[in-house]
Amino acid sequence: MARLEVLRAYRELLRATRKSFAGDTQMLKASAIEARTKFEENRHVESESEIGRLLEDAREAARFIENMIVQARLNDRGGYEVKPGIEHAGATLEIPSEEILKRSA
Repeated sequence: MARLEVLRAYRELLRATRKSFAGDTQMLKASAIEARTKFEENRHVESESEIGRLLEDAREAARFIENMIVQARLNDRGGYEVKPGIEHAGATLEIPSEEILKRSA
């Protein structure tokens, strides 16, 4: 049972990253590697309570990625646009400056 729950949480996390980082190949790759690394680091855990805590952490991370991260996109005028979806309703958006966005591109 725990194995199925772990796989379900892993897939949920990957789905959240694919949705939030759609079109951003660099972030998709980096987030997939990070998720895989974290799950592999905890492969040896056998305690049911510890597994439960780790699964809840993974689910919380998926919810955070899905509901709190909005990708800025470069528009044809050379600026960046942020288009939050309905899933972001009620969230506080922290929009980075143009300078920060240009450095990360």
